[in-house]
Order: sequence, then structure tokens, then C-alpha cells
Amino acid sequence: MSKEKRSEREEYLKGIVNNLPDSPGCYQYLNESGTIIYVGKAKNLKRRVSSYFNKEQQTLKTKLLVAKIADIRYVIVNSEADALLLENNLIKQHKPRYNVLLKDDKTYPSICITNDYFPKIFKTRKTVKGAGRYFGPYTNAGALHALLELIKELYPLRTCNLNITPEGVRDGKYSACLEYQIKKCCAPCIAKISRDDYLTYISEVTSILKGDIKVLQEKLLVEMKEKAVALEFEEAQNIKKRYELIENFRTRSEVVSQSMTNIDVFSIESDEKSAFINFLHITNGCINQAFTIEYQKRLDETDEELISMGIIELRNRFGSNAKEMILPFPIESPIEGVTITVPQKGEKARLLALSRLNVKQYKVDRLKQEEKLNPEQKATRMMKEIQEALHLEKMPMIIECFDNSNIQGSDAVAACVVFRNLKPSKKDYRKYNIRSVSGPDDYASMREVVMRRYSRIIEEQGELPNLIIADGGKGQMEAMRSVIEDELGLCIPIAGLVKDGRHRTSELLVGKENEVIGLKQNTPLFRLMTQIQDEVHRFAITFHRDKRSKRQTASQLDSIKGIGEKSKQALLQHFKSIKRIRQATIEDVAAVIGESKAKLVLDALKNGNL
Repeated sequence: MSKEKRSEREEYLKGIVNNLPDSPGCYQYLNESGTIIYVGKAKNLKRRVSSYFNKEQQTLKTKLLVAKIADIRYVIVNSEADALLLENNLIKQHKPRYNVLLKDDKTYPSICITNDYFPKIFKTRKTVKGAGRYFGPYTNAGALHALLELIKELYPLRTCNLNITPEGVRDGKYSACLEYQIKKCCAPCIAKISRDDYLTYISEVTSILKGDIKVLQEKLLVEMKEKAVALEFEEAQNIKKRYELIENFRTRSEVVSQSMTNIDVFSIESDEKSAFINFLHITNGCINQAFTIEYQKRLDETDEELISMGIIELRNRFGSNAKEMILPFPIESPIEGVTITVPQKGEKARLLALSRLNVKQYKVDRLKQEEKLNPEQKATRMMKEIQEALHLEKMPMIIECFDNSNIQGSDAVAACVVFRNLKPSKKDYRKYNIRSVSGPDDYASMREVVMRRYSRIIEEQGELPNLIIADGGKGQMEAMRSVIEDELGLCIPIAGLVKDGRHRTSELLVGKENEVIGLKQNTPLFRLMTQIQDEVHRFAITFHRDKRSKRQTASQLDSIKGIGEKSKQALLQHFKSIKRIRQATIEDVAAVIGESKAKLVLDALKNGNL
């Protein structure tokens, strides 16, 4: 866009903003093609929209949005609550690019009571307007099936797909099925139950699904006593059985005091990209609705803004008319006539804690699910965590770690392991025999190895790491730094892994100031650093043992005159070790390399004539 057009656009938008009313309403930002890219709500339209164009308050995300705005529309409403409702509907309708995105890609099952002459009850994932009354959705399939099993045990309702009409029943059009024969259906199709009695069953089922269990129990208790007084003991026993089944279900479902009824509970868990909002609906001390939604953030939405949107969305979805909402922090109520409570202790605080537990678990489950579908996402998240913890300029896509191994300076070796995208890249592992250092000098050994490693990478124009880790503290780090920065002129972050008194990874040192970063056990960062440290230690120790073993073997057989390479290999292949050769009889050794050579070997090993 040219400077002149940009200036014209700014003047045009400024004219709209200056003429906005000081009223509640919804505003819509449109781009050059007329597409709505953002929808917002405001108590005061002029003040809210003006804030977007205040350059001193603009964040980077807001600047990107404002740069795309070509036109502004708005709708005035009576209250902020109406504005929130309208905003919610407009976002659903237009799905603007810069608004939070409601991630609702999974259809959860509901329970439907049909509008038939003799209604049916069944589980469904589709909602058909006018087909019946829906309860749910249920995120917990176990809870839904438990309800359906309870209803099936309490009430012998029909499950067939017959279109039963009063005329068909009167004319004997239908016949009873097997469900009636096994006493699982009350057979309304052949008039074994009146419609009024059948609808009484449906009414009681509705009470159970709504959570009005206490009211239903009181009603059943009265009916049971009436039947007993009338000496209808069989009917009284059937009612008692239903009462006890409901009582058992209520006892399992009850989480708070029976006095708490018709209350909504909301909690939120958010990060830079997403926000998760949990909803619980309490009726007669029981949770009869539980649901969590996820919003994908577009701008710098606050938790207060997001939970307000979630309240509107979830209450609309579940048809809640609760007059009290329990929240984790105070907000201006988005719904008129509803009291907001932020509890600190007691039953309501426990309910809020339960909601928080649910939303945190949902977030963890979602992350695990995404990581299974996209394993690279987990690695990227972990690398960002390391980047932030160590104050790195770039994500550590390549990490290299060094370790030395020797016994009092003998058979000195070093090893380098490489992790790419936080996974061991074994083809890039390297072993080093220490050449220029005599005696046990770990720092000098480290300088030699680091110089050999990175001077060769520079010479071959290879890929340098984003992070180098020393299996040691400040001394090892300084030895590395003297080569990396002072001699090679490279700028690669260096860190050091430090173990505690029990030889467990405990701290990470980073930077020239050797800043200490504590590693909490059982965290992903701790497990990764422990894995890297264990891997480089294993690789170095294995190399050192192999070298020491070869030296010990070579020193005793190679020095025997008259025993060549083939004879030595034949002996080692047959006896496996010098110790077994020394313990063998001359006949056993002669069977492998001949009698004359056998005498030479055994004399040298047993008599020390080497």
C-alpha cells in the first residue's frame, strides 16, 4: 500500500472512530476485500475502538490487526450483556481471523427424549430441531451409559422404531415384541400401559436427567406409602425398588451439600496460544452437567475476556438459567440478574477446586493427544522451554555434550554425543583418544577434544550446534569457552551439568556468569538433561573400557616372541581371555596353535617370561 493510500485509510478510519457513540455495542473490523477479520464488544464503543489506534498502547499483535483494517461497522445494543451475546453469535457466524477460535471439533453424545406419542429415550450425537428434548452433551461416556442403564432398570420404556399412533393401538395394528416377553418393555403398542402412566415414567426420567433427584425421591416415597396403606404391597415393593436404585445413584453422584442447587461453576486454564474453560452445573448437590471448551487465541485476550465468552457460550449450549456463578476471580457479570461468587473456603471453594482439577486434566489430555498426532510438537515445546530457561537466542535444535574418561591419566579418552530435535543422533557420535595430554588433566583433555571437534566442522563447513553441554561444572565450561570463543571465535552457548552428593543431576550452569538453574526432579527438562548426561557418560565409559581391555590383552600376548597375529586371534577367540589361557593345560593350548607355540605362550604367561 502506498503512503498516500495509507494516509487516506487512516483519515477515513479516524472519521468513523470520532463519530462512534458512547454506548454499549459490537464492532466489526473489515479488510480491503470486505471480509470481517475481528469482532469485539464494548461497554463504550468509542472508548474501546479508539484504544486500538492508540500507538502507545499497541502490542505487536494489535499492530498487525490494525494494519489490516479497511472499514469499521458497529451495532448498538441496550447493555454490555447484550453486546456479549451478539459478539458470541457474530464470531460463530463469521469466524473472524483475529478472534479467539472455539475449538469444538468433537461431537459429544447427548440423551434425547423424543416427541413421539409414546416417547423413546436414546443416545445420539446429532441434534435435530423439533425432534425432541436433548440432555447433554456428556464428555464422560461412562456417566451417560450409567444414566441410561439406571433408566432402563427403573422404567420399562419402549426401544423400538415403530411410529405408534392412538388409532393404531386402538385398532390392534401392532404386536408385542421380545422386549415385552422378557419384561424389558411395558408394551404401550398393545395398550398394556395407558399413555398417562407412560408419560409419568417419562416425567420421572426427565427429573433424573435434569438432576432433580431429591424431588423425584420425595414423590416416590409418598406413592409407596399410599400403596402400602391401600394394601397394594406388590406395587409398593416396585416403587421401593425404584426409590433405592435412585438413592444409590444419588449417593454416588453427590459431591456437595444438598442445599446447593442451580449453580454454575467456571474455571479457566490458559497459556500463550490456548485457553480451556470448564463448566459444572450443580443441582441438588449433584453435578449433572460437566463440559470443557477450548479457545485458540488470536490476540492478547485476557482471562477475564475469555471466561466471559465461555460463560455465554456454555450457558447457551446447556440452557442454564442459574442465578449464581462461582468463578476463580471477579469479573463484571456478562448476564444481568446473576450473582458472581469468588469463594475462599467451604463447599463452594471445593466446587471451584473440582472445576480447576477438571480443566487442568483436560489441558494435559489435549496436549498428550496433540503430541501423539504430532510428535514434533512435543520436541518443539521442550526446546522452547530450554531456550527460555537458558536465555538462548535460538532454539537448541542441535545439542552436543562432552565427557572425559581415564584412570589416573592412563588410556585417556573423550566422547561427544549429539542430540537433534532432542533425540540421540548416534551417527553423529564421536570418540577421541587424547593425544597431547599426559597425566590426569581433564581440563587440558577437554580443550584438545573441543578444538579437534569444531576446527574440523569449520574446515568441512559442517553444522555447528546451538548448545554445548559439559558433563561437569565451571572448570569444564571455562576450558570449552577458552577454545570456542577465544581461539575459534565462535559464539555458541555453553552449559554445564552438575551432580549432587548422590551423583544425580541437580543443577545446570549457563552463561559466563555461571548462572545456576535448578532442575526439579520428574520435570521434562530434568529428564532430558539426565538422559543426555547418562548417554555421554555411557558412551565415554564404554570406549574407555574397550581401549583398556585391548591394551591389557595386547601387552601380554604381543610381546611373546614367535607368536604372530593369527595365533593371538585364535587363542583369544577360543579361550576368550588371558586368564583362561594361563589356566589351560598345554594340551588344550596346543590343540589351537600347536605344541611348540603352546609352550612359548604358557612359559611366558605362567613364569612371567615376557
